[in-house]
Amino acid sequence: MASVSSQQQFRYTQPPSKVLHLRNLPWECTEEELIELGKPFGKVVNTKCNVGSNRNQAFIEFTDLNQAIAMISYYASSSEPAQVRGKTVYLQYSNRQEIVHNKTAADVAGNVLLVTIEGEDARLVSIDVLHLVFSAFGFVHKITTFEKTAGFQALVQFSDAETATSAKDALDGRSIPRYLLSEQVGPCTLKITYSGHTDLTVKFQSHRSRDYTNPYLPVAQSAIEGGGQVMVGLDGKRLEAESNVLLASIENMQYAVTLDVLHTVFSTFGPIQKIAMFDKNGALQALIQYPDTQTAVVAKEALEGHCIYDGGFCKLHLSYSRHTDLSIKVNNDRSRDYTIPITPVVNLQPSILGQPVSMTGAPAQQYNGSQYTPVSDPAMIPQPQAGWGTAPPAVAQSMPMQMYNNTYMPPGNMPPQMPPGNMPPQMPPGNMPPGMQFPNHSMLQPTSTLPA
Repeated sequence: MASVSSQQQFRYTQPPSKVLHLRNLPWECTEEELIELGKPFGKVVNTKCNVGSNRNQAFIEFTDLNQAIAMISYYASSSEPAQVRGKTVYLQYSNRQEIVHNKTAADVAGNVLLVTIEGEDARLVSIDVLHLVFSAFGFVHKITTFEKTAGFQALVQFSDAETATSAKDALDGRSIPRYLLSEQVGPCTLKITYSGHTDLTVKFQSHRSRDYTNPYLPVAQSAIEGGGQVMVGLDGKRLEAESNVLLASIENMQYAVTLDVLHTVFSTFGPIQKIAMFDKNGALQALIQYPDTQTAVVAKEALEGHCIYDGGFCKLHLSYSRHTDLSIKVNNDRSRDYTIPITPVVNLQPSILGQPVSMTGAPAQQYNGSQYTPVSDPAMIPQPQAGWGTAPPAVAQSMPMQMYNNTYMPPGNMPPQMPPGNMPPQMPPGNMPPGMQFPNHSMLQPTSTLPA
């Protein structure tokens, strides 16, 4: 074999030392392999394997300095480089005179293991899969999963350190068996060290934490509904856990988005129970609560990525919220609970005939969920009520809602005929958005003016 030319095998910047620094080792090189490499030149009294971010470096320490010099001198003059598992190993003197092992919690055997799941689909590994893997070595007391900078990790608690050690020795560096993973999940490798914990605290059973010693521990709502557990679709892409509450983020806001606007948009797919708006990271977000998850799923699929207004304004990005029931303490311009009836407010104003006409605020609708089902048949889509002018040109598969040059009113709340004195207030000139864009990117333009 020819000598190494592309990368220097030796660097002479360090003075001689009985500790040698080895680079470009095979991943997970063992201590036995290092001792075997240095044995022809003297006695290796200490080693430190798997050093560096790629775990491909190591240190070996000889009994005296002359043995280390002999090894360096031999490979410096040899046409055959040092090799481990067929890989060329690069040698140099270390800047340390001895190898000191500073033991940390990861080196001290304990009954709790820190498991790092490595792989592109690591987050798709469920807590039940981890339990199946580790329970093969003994009774697993508790498991908690979390995400850190190191990636997706878990803490696995056994009854004693001996059981934990046997599991660590058998599973460290191994891949999770394919038969435990779905076809869409790629290979996942386990990296295991000891944890400094001795007894994990699990307050409730969920998709992120489990206590197998306490069958009476409360079960989190997310665990009951399957919420929060990462799932995979038929296309192999990650799916969110479905919920009856949608989280809407609105970008490119050139026009104001109010509660009434959101109610108009989202009530097309079913009754809205509650809406809460808030600002986060400089953007407007809102939580929209439906009575059931199915309605929320239909709304999300139809509205995701679409714009409320023509021209790409007020674009919607939707995801499922972990909330299942919003807490609305007060009805105002930022939050609304539509399940609580609003007392009608009577305001006597003269009509154009000089007779007083009562202005009665439309009470909030009472929804029971069973009255509404998602509409999939275009023939069943409700048409504009009489008195609102002629309908716009037919739009295939468009949402059953319209935007007019006046305030928004949820479908179903508009009386068949509206007296002139009840005409909704007009928006100030110049403030009217250009129109509402619908899921098929068609536009429903404002209808003709209201009849006198």
